[in-house]
Amino acid sequence: QVQLVESGGGLVQAGDSVRLSCAASGRALNRYFIGWFRQRPGTEREFVAAIAESGAAQYGDSMKGRFTIFRQSAVTVVYLQINRLRPEDTAVYYCAADTVVDMILTNPGYWGQGTQVTVSS
Repeated sequence: QVQLVESGGGLVQAGDSVRLSCAASGRALNRYFIGWFRQRPGTEREFVAAIAESGAAQYGDSMKGRFTIFRQSAVTVVYLQINRLRPEDTAVYYCAADTVVDMILTNPGYWGQGTQVTVSS
């Protein structure tokens, strides 16, 4: 099993940047893909990005350009950098994990509690 704890959310201004952190703990972490999803008000949860232990990353179609997922050399912390924030980026951002690449993109088995990002105009 893996435990995930997000941090770094808060109230930010449009145009600013924010870096979210996901601290992972558990056994065999190098087996897991780590990803980020978000849920905007009144919408379904959507895939943002995911990263493999190798560092290879994949992004949701509408997330390319302003979103960057990366990890430190140790596998236990994964970051999501969001640049040029827009009010429509307001959402709860969730960290997620799974050992299966198809699942990390759609319906991961492990989730953090989420961190709220609110972007004011």
